[in-house]
Amino acid sequence: MFPENYFIYVQLLLFLFITPGPPRVVIVSNTINYGLKKSVWTAFGDISANAVQATLVTFVIGTLLIEKPEIYVFLKWAGILYILYLAYETVTLKIKDLGSEKKELKSNLAMYRDGFLVAGLSPKALVFFSTVFIQFINFDNNVISQFLILTITWLVLDFLSLMIYGLAAGRISEWLKGNPRTLNTISACVLVIIAVTVAFRT
Repeated sequence: MFPENYFIYVQLLLFLFITPGPPRVVIVSNTINYGLKKSVWTAFGDISANAVQATLVTFVIGTLLIEKPEIYVFLKWAGILYILYLAYETVTLKIKDLGSEKKELKSNLAMYRDGFLVAGLSPKALVFFSTVFIQFINFDNNVISQFLILTITWLVLDFLSLMIYGLAAGRISEWLKGNPRTLNTISACVLVIIAVTVAFRT
């Protein structure tokens, strides 16, 4: 069965993905420092985490998350700490490596990990899945088909939006490649700003 109000759901996703958040800042940072080709793995990590979240909320722990808001608080601060770690890692990146063609300081697995952890520890995504996502599923009908349609739509649109951010970051890095220290500083500062914003957001 096709989900009810599917096109409203798509509009909500487009608005959600246009808005900059930690996953998009991370992929911009990784693209600037390592290139878009490697940052694709960050995007894969992001959508993998979202697939896990959607599955858990829909079929396992949706009620628990609503009844235990302290879970969101824990995930929020774990995510903030990881974003700050990424900022530190970025600002301490060796300049000589940024200027070289061999940008192998981070493996594909490490790039995937960045995307997975930042998205997986995001309270914003969990809140969406546990309060909005499930509202588009009619649990009196074929839940599996509705879940698959909604989840695949999320993953495709999320991945495309991440690639758009990555492409834009690639253009910016071309403008700033003559000053790699500037690249590091901008990336780290934006990550810190995101972490502070998440910390003070209710």
